[in-house]
Amino acid sequence: MADQGPRKRPKLDDAAGSHLSRPLTSLDREISPPVPTKRASAPLKDNHDDPTGNPWLAMRIRQERQDTTIDDDAEHSDGEGNEAQTHKVALKSKQSPVKILSSPIKLTRIQNLPGLHNVDAVSLRDLIRDPMIKECWQFNYMLDLDFIMDHLDPDVKDLVHVKIVHGSWRKEDAQRTRLEESAKRYPNAQIICAHMPEAFGTHHTKMMVLFRHDNTSQIVIHTANMISQDWANLAQAVWRSPVLPLLSEPLSNWGESSPSGLIGSGTRFKYDFLRYLKGYSGRTKFLVDQLGMYDFSSIRAAVIASMPSKANIAESQPARQTSWGWPGLKEILSTIPCHQGDTSKQPGIVAQVSSIATLTEKWINNFAEVLNTKKTKASSSFFGLKAKKPKLQVIFPTAEEVRQSIDGYASGASIHMKLQSTAQQKQLAFMKPMLCRWMGDALEDQENRDKGHVLGSADTGEAKLLKREALRGTAAPHIKTYLRFASTERDSIQWAMVTSANLSQQAWGALPDKEGAVRICSYELGVVVWPDVFREEEGEEVRMVPTFGKDAPDFDKGNKSHRDNGGGKVEDRQERPKMVVGFRMPYDLPLIPYGRDDLPWCATSTYRAPDAFGRGWGGVEPR
Repeated sequence: MADQGPRKRPKLDDAAGSHLSRPLTSLDREISPPVPTKRASAPLKDNHDDPTGNPWLAMRIRQERQDTTIDDDAEHSDGEGNEAQTHKVALKSKQSPVKILSSPIKLTRIQNLPGLHNVDAVSLRDLIRDPMIKECWQFNYMLDLDFIMDHLDPDVKDLVHVKIVHGSWRKEDAQRTRLEESAKRYPNAQIICAHMPEAFGTHHTKMMVLFRHDNTSQIVIHTANMISQDWANLAQAVWRSPVLPLLSEPLSNWGESSPSGLIGSGTRFKYDFLRYLKGYSGRTKFLVDQLGMYDFSSIRAAVIASMPSKANIAESQPARQTSWGWPGLKEILSTIPCHQGDTSKQPGIVAQVSSIATLTEKWINNFAEVLNTKKTKASSSFFGLKAKKPKLQVIFPTAEEVRQSIDGYASGASIHMKLQSTAQQKQLAFMKPMLCRWMGDALEDQENRDKGHVLGSADTGEAKLLKREALRGTAAPHIKTYLRFASTERDSIQWAMVTSANLSQQAWGALPDKEGAVRICSYELGVVVWPDVFREEEGEEVRMVPTFGKDAPDFDKGNKSHRDNGGGKVEDRQERPKMVVGFRMPYDLPLIPYGRDDLPWCATSTYRAPDAFGRGWGGVEPR
C-alpha cells in the first residue's frame, strides 16, 4: 500500500475552528484514534508563615493547621487513555489460564528518578494533553491556572473550556486572588468557588472530569494538588475511570430517584458520584446534567466521599446511597468479604497518609474499628477457631526521611503532624507503636538496630520476608492509601483505597454527638477497590496482589515460596485463582516500625541539619 502521509488531526467543531488565528504547531504529530462513539445500552498572606519564601508552601502549612513505560526493558507511560481495569493478559500454564489485570491505581512519574523507577507511571501530560479534550473540570485544594493550561495540548488549550473548582471562599485569600488574576489571561477559563459552610473545613478533593469531542468522558480521582511541586518529586496516585460513552437513551434529568445499584457497580458509582457533585449547591449543576447522559457501567469501584454536613447515622440508607465520611466507609467495607481461611494468620490494615491531625484516643480507636469492618457470614471460623483481629499500622515519614527526600525540607510543607502541645505528645505516645517509616530501612541507623537484624521486623512477624521495593522511597509522600492485607506475609490484598483524605476529623467526620449525628467539615474524594468487583463470571476466584515497580503482577511457574518473591508474583498453588489483579504499591515491604529515636516530621518544628540543598527548616509557630 502506498504511503498516504501523516494522519490528519481530527476536525473540531466549525465554531471552534473559526477562532484559530495561528498555524498549528504539531500537525505532523501522530494522534491516537478516538474511542468508538457507539452509544452504550442504557442500564499565603505573610512570609513568616513560610520558612522557604514560597507562597505555595505557605498555603500548604495554613491548610494543615486547620486540618491537623517499559515492557520489561523499554520505558513507556500510559498516555493513550488505556484503563487499568481493561488491560488484561491471559497467561497459560499446564493447569489453566490465569487472567492478569494491571493495577487499577497508577503512580505518578517522579521527575528526579530514572526511567526504571517510573515504569507504568503517568504524568499530568498523559492525563490532559489530549487534543480531543473539549472541556476540563479541575476540583482541588491548590490550583495554579498557568500550570494547568501549560499541560493542555498547545494547539487547543485556548479552545478547551476549563472549569476550576476551589474552596478559597475569603475574598482576600491569596489563592483566590491569583486564580482570578490568572483567569483574565484565559477567556476560556471559569473560576468556581465551592460552597464552604464550615469555617474549619477545606475543599481538599482532587479530581478531574474530562469531556472529549468524540462524545466520551472520563473521571480522574487522584491525590495531587494542581501545582508544579506535586507533579514533580512527590509520590502521588491516580485512579482513572474507563472512557465513558453516552447512553443510548440519555436520561432527561438525573435525580436522587434514579437507580442506585449495588456498592461496587458502575450504577452505584454514578449515583454516589453525581450525588456528591450535587452537594456543591448548584455550582456544578451543568456538570451533573452532562454526566447524567453517560454510561458508567464499565466502572468497577466504589466512591468514598466527604462533604460538609451533619447527618444522623440512624437515618442512613446504605442500600440506596453511601453516607459521607467514615460512616460511608463502614458501609462499603461491610459489603466486602475478607476470607480468612487460615485463622492462625493475622490480617493487617495499613493506613499511609501525609497528614495526621490532632486526634483523641477514642477517635483513633473508632476509626480503627471502621477499618476493621468486613462482610460477615454465619460460618466465619476455621475449625471452630476465631479469626484474628487485624493489626493497624500507619505509615508516616520521619523527620530524617523528609530531610533526605528528593526535595529535602521543601517537601515537608506537604506533610503535617503537630507535636508541641501536651495533647499532641499524648497522641504521639499512643500512636508510636503503630507508626512505620515511609522509606522502610533505606535510612537505617546502625545505632538503632542490632547487627544483621532489620529493625522492627520481628515485631511484625515479617522477619524472614525479603524486601520488595516500590522504588518511591526518596520521593516524599503526598499520596494517601489504606489497604487491608490477608496476612503479615502481605501477598494478598482484601481491599484498597486511594483518597484525598488524611487522618483527621475534618476529613472523615467526628464521633457521633448525643443525637447520633456525625459532623464533617471538608470535601474529600476517593475510590475503594477489592477483588470481587473485577469478577467476570459467577463463582470466579479473583485475587488482588501487591505489585512493585510496575502495574501488572508477574506469573511464576516455579514452586518458589512467597518469601523468595521480589515483585508481586503469583505462584502455582493448590488453589489457583482464575484472575489476578495487581495493586501498585507506593511503599516497600516488609514495613519497618519506628525506631526508639524516630520522630514524625513536624512542619512546625525547627530542624538544623542541612538537607541536600544545604537548607535547614525554620519551623512555623502554630497560631
